[in-house]
Amino acid sequence: MALEAIEFERSDPKNLSVKVLDQLLLPYTTDYVPIYTIDDGYTVINLMQVRGAPAIAIVGALSVLMETQLLQNEGFVNTQAYYDASSFEAMRGRLNQRLDFLLSSRPTAVNLSNALSEIAKLLDQASSLEAFRTQLFQFVSDLVDDDLTNNIKMGNNGAQFLLQQLQSEGFDGDFAVLTICNTGSLATSGYGTALGVVRSLWEDSRAKSSLNQRTDKKRKLSSGNVKMTHVFPLETRPYNQGSRLTAYELVHDQIPATLIPDSSVVYRIATSSLPIKAAFVGADRIVRNGDTANKIGTYQLALICRQFGIKFFVTAPKTTIDSVTETGAGIIVEERKADEFKQVAGTVIDEHTGKPLLDVNGKPLAGKVGVAPVDMNVWNPAFDVTPHDLIDGIVTEVGVYTKDSSGNFNLEDLFN
Repeated sequence: MALEAIEFERSDPKNLSVKVLDQLLLPYTTDYVPIYTIDDGYTVINLMQVRGAPAIAIVGALSVLMETQLLQNEGFVNTQAYYDASSFEAMRGRLNQRLDFLLSSRPTAVNLSNALSEIAKLLDQASSLEAFRTQLFQFVSDLVDDDLTNNIKMGNNGAQFLLQQLQSEGFDGDFAVLTICNTGSLATSGYGTALGVVRSLWEDSRAKSSLNQRTDKKRKLSSGNVKMTHVFPLETRPYNQGSRLTAYELVHDQIPATLIPDSSVVYRIATSSLPIKAAFVGADRIVRNGDTANKIGTYQLALICRQFGIKFFVTAPKTTIDSVTETGAGIIVEERKADEFKQVAGTVIDEHTGKPLLDVNGKPLAGKVGVAPVDMNVWNPAFDVTPHDLIDGIVTEVGVYTKDSSGNFNLEDLFN
């Protein structure tokens, strides 16, 4: 059963429900937060209860859809003062302001901006609230469904490209890969981007190792014996998304993996008995020249991979492409609150049994521990920007983009 970060019940289009998995409580507690309004969407995105560029866009769009559902409830409209229900024009103006507010929840991830821009177009063209909601429902449904379909395509595209490249270089054995942040089912509508490539590589490895390879032939992405047999996820700040989320997904899918600290990458590569042949990372924004914003630590990982001759791939859907910004210098990098770094939040563990302590309701007890002086200054950026010259390929649902002889990416056909 696949992990689900977003529960979207849409069997009755007039009575929708949305719940979002609170990822701050993982890996010990599974709890879903209901979404009724744009305020709810803003909160779960801003607090990072949901994260991952595709998932942020989906939850943002869903929160707009849920608010329009409330706006069709006369009782709701009559009990609040923000919306002017005297005309659709007045309501349209308020909704546009709400879209601007929602966009401010996470400024770096371009997927949210792209989705809200499309919603703003639908709002501008709509003749009534009912017409807008009908079109918005279709848009959001397509956003969810297309994300899953495209994730699987990306996974297979990236895996096949790497396997064939390794074979062309004469490598035909077992290898490992690196990944940072969380880019799997919990960051998308399902399967994942960079972790989707890892999933596809693992499915290929299982097919090649099967005693009955004829049964699994359709799942093999290349010939020969080259196969990924291990993953090294980095812990990843902020909120240790690699150790809490990526590790959680890898254990769930029973993919062989070893969690490593962000600061141990060089030593792990240098001492690993299994050759590390590639790193797959996600993206929150890819600008026109291929410079990429991703979770903090990605830039240094790219530099390390270049030093060791390890292939470095960015994996992201077309919705992550910023066709306006020319270079990474134009990307706004979000800085998180100091306390997110000075305090470690998580589940309280019994020091004798190693198991979570439970509250009066039998649920794991959450807590925070200070790990730095209270009055210490902190710089806590959530992202960094990896220059395109350190990236070997950009994996998308329509193929893998590599640089030309001049060292430049040509991404023009992704801008439409």
